Amino acid sequence: MNPNLYLIKYLLKPEMKATRDGYGEGLVLAGEKNKDVVVLCADLTESTRSLAFQKKFPERFVELGVAEQNMASVAAGMSLAGKIPFVSSYATFSPGRNNEQIRTTIAYNEANVKIAGAHAGISVGPDGATHQALEDIGLMRMLPGMTVIVPCDYEEAKKATMAAAEIIGPVYLRLGREKTPLMTTFDTPFKIGRAEVFKDGRDAVIFCCGSLVYNAVKAALDLESERISAAVINIHTIKPLDGETILKYARRTKAAVTVEEHQIYGGLGGAVAEFLAKEFPVPLEFIGVNDKFGESGRPDELIEKYGMGVAAIKKAVKRVLARK
Repeated sequence: MNPNLYLIKYLLKPEMKATRDGYGEGLVLAGEKNKDVVVLCADLTESTRSLAFQKKFPERFVELGVAEQNMASVAAGMSLAGKIPFVSSYATFSPGRNNEQIRTTIAYNEANVKIAGAHAGISVGPDGATHQALEDIGLMRMLPGMTVIVPCDYEEAKKATMAAAEIIGPVYLRLGREKTPLMTTFDTPFKIGRAEVFKDGRDAVIFCCGSLVYNAVKAALDLESERISAAVINIHTIKPLDGETILKYARRTKAAVTVEEHQIYGGLGGAVAEFLAKEFPVPLEFIGVNDKFGESGRPDELIEKYGMGVAAIKKAVKRVLARK
């Protein structure tokens, strides 16, 4: 059993922190380590948690106002001058509104820019469909050379932010607004491009990312009481994908489910399906938003309504087992 399973005793009453808070702390730590780290924001300094960096390093912080397209282009220029820019906004605006500028000025130029899309997913809640980014992983995953990271919790978001500052090339960090369960600790391993096994299993495998890793682990533990052994793999890096781990568990279980707070098209599910279609085809089920826009509501209500709760994951595992 993986060492991370010692955390399971905290599942009933987990500590809650937002991934955007991990990003904010990671920015400060990255800035302390490297004087070339700079932060740009589009009038959402407090919401994206860029505020801590602004207070610590005011001379390295640039407020661009409500101008996400301009922010992407300015960041590209700064990176080509030797800086390591982090651009912060809501995911619906960046990479949503400024997708063309990210494509042309950042990705095409292989600029060393880190894009933080906050308030992603349907769990933004009352803000509604216009602010619920459900397509952003797909947008970023398609761009050549773009690294895409979806941290599962506060600690992982902090580590991902610091790691992003260390690698050369464009990176997309997907962050949530709501406080979500802590699944990892300071000592939990993290490396860009390497998946982490949160629970071992032999009958099926659940590949998951973001805050829904918590639901996936809970579902897998519930299934144990029904004598169904499901592995849970935290795929925090959507690109580059950890094909070795995915292939290992696909071969072992011969049945897989993907879980993400994103459209079922183009995100983690699409990445896993594309990989396995070539390497080792197995029955697949997809948990996510199924070709719909979101709506206003409480985050927990929306997760259930759109079929991403624990019960929905358990049903998906049983469906995929029936197809083996």
